[in-house]
Amino acid sequence: MPQDIEIEIQVNVEKIEPLLGFLAENGEFVSEKRQIDEYFTPYHRDFLAVRPAVEWLRLRNSQGNFSLTYKNWHVDEQGKSQYCDEYETKLDDLEQMRKILIALNLKSLAVVDKTRRTYLYQDYEVAVDKVANLGDFVEIEWKGKGRDIEPKKITDAMVKFLKDSGCGEVKRNYQGYPFLLMFPDEAKYEIL
Repeated sequence: MPQDIEIEIQVNVEKIEPLLGFLAENGEFVSEKRQIDEYFTPYHRDFLAVRPAVEWLRLRNSQGNFSLTYKNWHVDEQGKSQYCDEYETKLDDLEQMRKILIALNLKSLAVVDKTRRTYLYQDYEVAVDKVANLGDFVEIEWKGKGRDIEPKKITDAMVKFLKDSGCGEVKRNYQGYPFLLMFPDEAKYEIL
């Protein structure tokens, strides 16, 4: 899988405790961090003009570690995504980068404030997020290696993992935290 491709899902689960118990027993705890993400769009090419939004430009402050990330999600005919192109770089000065984006005629869309507990389990990075004004979510990102990767098979296996861990009903969000904060009436979840 190319380095700039990300395969992940973002879901709500009916019961988080069985997953946390499973990860505590079988996974490797990595960290707990507060992350503040600010999302931007160019004035000349509004990322929100497309539904669901498939492009995001994010500035992240993860407890003093700064990064800039661009994601472009690949969606099928039903508007469902399985993977995205992801370009990310570390930053020394978040506020200077923010000033650069504003000077280049980008506007701030939303700020996502969350606490993220991250675990590793086999080929997965599992993040349990508590998102201000949205609630609890789980993000699973595939960290495996290989050439002939089928994103749909990997995301299906992620859902199976969640169900097998005892989470109950799994509802997938294809829109992302900033979209859910900005347009709660347009929130769409697929029960898997």
